[in-house]
Amino acid sequence: MANKDEQLSFLQILASVMASFIGVQSAENRQRDFEHGKAMHFVWVGVLMTAVFCMAIIVLVNLVLAA
Repeated sequence: MANKDEQLSFLQILASVMASFIGVQSAENRQRDFEHGKAMHFVWVGVLMTAVFCMAIIVLVNLVLAA
């Protein structure tokens, strides 16, 4: 568990955002996110992950249509 002054790592933020994409998050991690995280970090990682997801779908559709 992080100290009161300690910020979340990028991997912790990424894991929380990925869990939110599928709607699964433990109460302990949610509490940690609210106590130690900054909202803007979650927003930026969420936007990045959404862009990566959209690009993956576009690439996958293009591969299927080309076959």
